[in-house]
Amino acid sequence: MRSIEERAARVRFRRSLALMAMTLIVPGSAQLVAGSRAVGRIAVRIWLVVLAGGLLTLVTSVLWHEVVFWLATTPWVLLMLRLGLMAGAIGWAYLFFDAWRISQPLTLTMGHRRAIISVTGAVSLSMAAVMLFSAHLVGVQRGMVMAMFAGNSVSDAKDGRYNVLLIGADSGVTRWGLRTDSMTIASIDAKTGKTVLIGLPRNMMNFPFPKGSILAKQWPHGYNCSTCELNSLSTYAADHKALFDSFDQPGVEATMEGIEGITGLKINYYAMINMPGFRDLANAIGGVTINVRQPIAIGKTGAVVGWIKPGVQKLTGEQLLWYARSRATSDDYSRMARQKCVMNAMLSQVSPATVMKHFSQIAKASAALFTTDIPTSEVDHFAQLALKAKAQKISTLSLVPPLVNTSDPDIGKIRKAIATAIDPPAPTKQSDGNSGGKKAKAPAKSSTPAPSKDVMTEGSYGSLKTGYVANQTDDLAGAC
Repeated sequence: MRSIEERAARVRFRRSLALMAMTLIVPGSAQLVAGSRAVGRIAVRIWLVVLAGGLLTLVTSVLWHEVVFWLATTPWVLLMLRLGLMAGAIGWAYLFFDAWRISQPLTLTMGHRRAIISVTGAVSLSMAAVMLFSAHLVGVQRGMVMAMFAGNSVSDAKDGRYNVLLIGADSGVTRWGLRTDSMTIASIDAKTGKTVLIGLPRNMMNFPFPKGSILAKQWPHGYNCSTCELNSLSTYAADHKALFDSFDQPGVEATMEGIEGITGLKINYYAMINMPGFRDLANAIGGVTINVRQPIAIGKTGAVVGWIKPGVQKLTGEQLLWYARSRATSDDYSRMARQKCVMNAMLSQVSPATVMKHFSQIAKASAALFTTDIPTSEVDHFAQLALKAKAQKISTLSLVPPLVNTSDPDIGKIRKAIATAIDPPAPTKQSDGNSGGKKAKAPAKSSTPAPSKDVMTEGSYGSLKTGYVANQTDDLAGAC
């Protein structure tokens, strides 16, 4: 039978554990019960405010998704959150050690004393570590947002749409932004997020520039020299920097003027994608699943070192980069189709759960992935549009043969095709049989053209059916 002293020691030990548990569940409650009531009241009030704020944010986020994106992309909010988490980690650790102090550890037996010290140290340091790591992640997010979204000018939607130019560029000290590898306009409905991807071949020639633009003054009769291709505009701008001295990215500005002259669309923003950074992003999310329809060469013409075999498979970042860029055994136009399939795969496979699972890796890769002039104030809006786009079919239109003669394009025909892709005609209703014996009309066909016969393009055979269908379709996911 235990002595009175032993029973008292056990009571004191259980009291110490209870104070620890109270601090874990409601920080400050131990001080209210057995310590400084002033400290306890402050801590409990802060805890209740944090809980109420978290619950309000959760409920609001469910009803209004923009709140989440605003919180996640506003630098000053992220800074306040980071500082709050750091202060909370320090404050909570202090409350644990204060709870240990007011439990009068010197009155405990040596065994109980060691146990309560171990519990206090483990719990307090664990909770502090969790909060400090959360502060680190918030800091990473803030740094990524500030590094990626450096624009300071808001561009309003034109005719109810945002037109964002996506440029794939080689990286490197002497080549970043100087050589455009691919050019695609993402034309996004400002309300629904419905997106049309408009691809432009880099070998487009003989096109005009918008009236009043910098290059229209230099090329009043259009970009019409023997080597004047669309992707050379960035090099032209680099060679004539004085013309673009008010722009941070002269090559991008020149490319945008050329694309606006071809399409008639006003470009709101651009995003220049770093190809090696794109590879790192694919690796960060564990690879991207692609339906490879034909063998894709790894390596340049005459120096093929491997192949990506046909079939549905998860590609690594390096494989995905070759899938999107290889033309050793194909051509620019089939490559443009594959790039659109990559865009579709990334949009559909990068889920919020994936982002949370690989957050640090994605943040690191994304900071090096691209630069854009979209301001931080607009990021939450575009993130919301991206979620809406994910739930809808994506349409595509590529300005490639046989629709467009890239060396002598019909600008009027191009702009008409773009207008139709952005605002397709409504389906024709069928007759109900009571229209005076008139024959019922067949339902309107999809705007996607029927597969063409084999067409020779740059020395490589390909057809809409076998290689190019993703270039012009109203269901990109189905085409890929």
